[in-house]
Amino acid sequence: MDSIQSPPRQVPVFSVLSVLLGYPEQDWLDALPELHAALPADVRTRLAPLLDFLDQGDDLIDLQEQYVATFDRRAAHSLHLFEHVHGESRDRGQAMVDLRNEYLKYGLEPSTVELPDYVPLFLEFLGQIPPDAAENLLGDAIHVLARLGDKLREAGSPYACLFAQLRTMTDVEPEVLPDPPEGDMEETLITFGPEADGTEPLLMRRPGGAGGVQPIVFHPPRSRKPGPADGQA
Repeated sequence: MDSIQSPPRQVPVFSVLSVLLGYPEQDWLDALPELHAALPADVRTRLAPLLDFLDQGDDLIDLQEQYVATFDRRAAHSLHLFEHVHGESRDRGQAMVDLRNEYLKYGLEPSTVELPDYVPLFLEFLGQIPPDAAENLLGDAIHVLARLGDKLREAGSPYACLFAQLRTMTDVEPEVLPDPPEGDMEETLITFGPEADGTEPLLMRRPGGAGGVQPIVFHPPRSRKPGPADGQA
């Protein structure tokens, strides 16, 4: 990413975290020394388990296999935010539409086959918007991110420290989330962005912005008590 190769005045912590949480590729693994240098000393210390794990991973195929085993084969470790909140219900689809609209509001558009709630994409987005806005959105999402980090810590994953770092970047105290609801979502009803080839960056700059953005729902819907409108007194 350009923001990592030529760091702006503000340290691009979100952008580096986005790269470190991505699928291991040789080009960015070769750039680990630059990623180290882009981070403040306290962040490097907190991320040491993951940085050491990636540094010592001599076999790219092995790193990729471990990544898939960690994030793709265990639903509790899914890197899609709303899967932990809405499961496969229709609410997840609307939440992703709202999140994509948030990207568009800042003139950014996903240029990847990944859905808008893909955590590395979300982190890259936070790294490209004003710090106050990034902190607010992180505060909204930290409940899900903390839950994911706890699951990774319980599994002994070196990636857990990345989510511990995210918890230090907001004053919001994570809430305990219930298990996501079960249910099917008709995936053909909604599409997100143009066809993409999956290459970096995950976000591309687009002209203009979008208004009328709806709030993003990072929390499970509250249970609604039946009333007269439901045929009950």
